[in-house]
Amino acid sequence: MQFKKTPSLKLLRAFIFSVIVSLAFSSCSKNDEDGSDSSSDYYFIAAIDGRKVNFHTVNFQGGGNDNRWEHIVVGGYETSYPTSGQPVPPSLDFEIWRLEGNITVGTYSTPVEEKMIARYAVQTSEGTLLYNTSFANDVFTLKIEAISKQGIKGTFSGTVRNMAGVAICISDGSFNLPYETIVNP
Repeated sequence: MQFKKTPSLKLLRAFIFSVIVSLAFSSCSKNDEDGSDSSSDYYFIAAIDGRKVNFHTVNFQGGGNDNRWEHIVVGGYETSYPTSGQPVPPSLDFEIWRLEGNITVGTYSTPVEEKMIARYAVQTSEGTLLYNTSFANDVFTLKIEAISKQGIKGTFSGTVRNMAGVAICISDGSFNLPYETIVNP
């Protein structure tokens, strides 16, 4: 028995061939030396008292009325967030509120930006040791280079302090994050 080559059979073969080619190309992505996918340009990194950290479980959130950014938060953890009873790793975040205003491309600094705060939190057996910009008039500067519903990009640096007066220097901070998507879990 011999099959006739019909137009529908040719289309089916072309479709199957294109699926196979697509799968072959999608499985050929490169990995960095640390095993991460090199196709992702998203990151949140900083030096905490000189120690370089590539933060995990990082997120950019925010919102506002009339397509304005009245509130933004960017933050993450030093290591992956634990899944089973382990201590929560130290975290770093910063946040700005401008109700009825608009957070745009530009430079923002504490204490001048009254509704801005940067926090570094360390979990201990006695509770949370919190360092932030509200205990003193320390300067923490955030430079937003791009912000949209697609994401946010910029740099940051500054000092955070605990209630006892101990300061931590945050330097060489940079980020490029998508909106409302967890990066580097």
